[in-house]
Amino acid sequence: MSAIDDLPPLREVIRQHALSARKSLGQNFLLDLNLTARIARAAAPLDDSTIVEIGPGPGGLTRALLALGAKRVIAIEHDERAIPALQDISARYPGRLEIVHGDAMTFDPRPLLADERAKIVANLPYNIATQLLINWLTIEPWPPWYDMMVLMFQREVGERIVAREDEEAYGRLGVLANWRCETRILFDISPSAFVPPPKVTSSVVRLKPRAEPLPCDRRLLEQVAAAAFGQRRKMLRQSLKSLGVDPARLAAAAGVDPTRRAETIPIAGFVAMARELADIRSEAG
Repeated sequence: MSAIDDLPPLREVIRQHALSARKSLGQNFLLDLNLTARIARAAAPLDDSTIVEIGPGPGGLTRALLALGAKRVIAIEHDERAIPALQDISARYPGRLEIVHGDAMTFDPRPLLADERAKIVANLPYNIATQLLINWLTIEPWPPWYDMMVLMFQREVGERIVAREDEEAYGRLGVLANWRCETRILFDISPSAFVPPPKVTSSVVRLKPRAEPLPCDRRLLEQVAAAAFGQRRKMLRQSLKSLGVDPARLAAAAGVDPTRRAETIPIAGFVAMARELADIRSEAG
């Protein structure tokens, strides 16, 4: 008997279905159902919620989401070995778990949602976690089809997501994430909680989309941030030259001195530079 339902303990599920974690798939299974329940609760309220889960593996987080009241879970699993274990959970919670055998990097859940908004809750495979997040942050049009993301990353990635100006971890990812979302690290999870244990601490991060981010062209914002942080040790007057425009004009639009470096510029400054870049390119025809 587990702490959240009457299904077998996860270690037994793994043995029964021969679900040894595969490094090639970025798998590290979280077996502590108290921790999976804590992650699920971070996405509250769950009642009447549809959850999109990526990489459920043996289903520890899936079970927590369903046991704590999620109306529906869409579980996207690339590893076919995990499908029978998820089918056992589906039988325990009839009509509430939809299993998709597919690749989260290319799968679009929107046809399964109709006009319903969802939440993304996942212990993401480390090897694709950052790219998945970027995919979700660059969805157009905005606001997106989800109204919350509760995701697990390596601690270092989590710090980059929530970082703001003058923080060591601040960079392109922090600009994009905090421009479009409110971000927060909720708690850390020790390597010892996983099988196999990773070499790093993990962090659970919550991202809530902003209904109206500061207006600018998302692609130009990404270009400005990429140029500025691509040579982060250099001043803006040098790093922004790669955009093919006068760096001083971009810096002036942001109200900052061109001798400043990227890590000191707030998100509003990057937005102002992206808008100025749009004007310059429009003038050029």
